[in-house]
Amino acid sequence: MKFSFLKTMLAGIITLSSIAAFTTVYNSPKDEIFHCEIPCGIYEDSLRISLISEDITTIEKSMNQINKLSSADKPNYNQLVRWVNNKDEHASKIQEIVSQYFLHQRIKLTAPEDKNAYVRYQRHLELLHQMSVYSMKSKQTTDLTYVVKLRQTLLKFEQAYFHTHNDE
Repeated sequence: MKFSFLKTMLAGIITLSSIAAFTTVYNSPKDEIFHCEIPCGIYEDSLRISLISEDITTIEKSMNQINKLSSADKPNYNQLVRWVNNKDEHASKIQEIVSQYFLHQRIKLTAPEDKNAYVRYQRHLELLHQMSVYSMKSKQTTDLTYVVKLRQTLLKFEQAYFHTHNDE
């Protein structure tokens, strides 16, 4: 009798946990920045650039705080963990905007036969890939070099993208 009750309780807890996890994943605030994959024509490319820029600044602050806290005589490990998580979260946000928004929705496949368009296409892919890799690298270290590289690459992408692409 007791075993049956425990088994039912455990099944209930697992079910509720699954529902909570599903709700958290699909209703998280990060979903708001990626828009949709329906070809609705509502895009805010410049907003995504601003969000990436803000994420880079947050990564920089996080790295500085991690370095400062780490060098203390008695490091506050709780704060260190929070700053590391913050840094990693914002690096992931950059990767998601680069991938989910720009690569999946905004950078159109281009045929190599259209030479000029293909060169622009390759340049966009190159810069977006660099941003994604520099974001990954910033998760692995507190080396501010990657913040500089992210900023430089974002600026290059912004210039290349808006030079050849109008907001739709």
